[in-house]
Amino acid sequence: MISCRKGTAGDLDTACAMVEAVKERMRAQGIDQWDEFYPTREDLEHDIEENALYIAEEDGEPAAVYVLSEECEDEYLECRWEYGEACVLHRFCVAPDRQNRGIGKQVLQLIEKQLSGMGYGSVRLDVFSKNPYAQRLYDKNGYVRRGHADWRKGRFWLMEKKLP
Repeated sequence: MISCRKGTAGDLDTACAMVEAVKERMRAQGIDQWDEFYPTREDLEHDIEENALYIAEEDGEPAAVYVLSEECEDEYLECRWEYGEACVLHRFCVAPDRQNRGIGKQVLQLIEKQLSGMGYGSVRLDVFSKNPYAQRLYDKNGYVRRGHADWRKGRFWLMEKKLP
């Protein structure tokens, strides 16, 4: 069973270890997305301080990390979004030893339910154009491309989903 909870200062090492393991997995898959510059320990520490970092657990063990925030890059402000009252999903990753088991989909559904309960009407995110695994997850779960942003690593699709 998957459950989600707000991350605390005590979760920083766990979150950092998971992000580092995901960076290694992406490199092994030829996906040059996350690196020593992003996301960093300082990013995750800031997320915890802002009460924005969450830990998804499977049977009490950390399975995924994600951040929910209204903060976004300037490119988001230039995009033609269809829905208002949005929250942005950042730094979503599933622990490599738990990937390919449907956990990403389950956590995404919990995130959507969580945001709906918080009064948001939609969720937005960006996904690296050279990460087919993440693109497939969002495409299969009803996220729609609304535009793109060209950042340091290349093109990212700006995606949105209306919440129930």
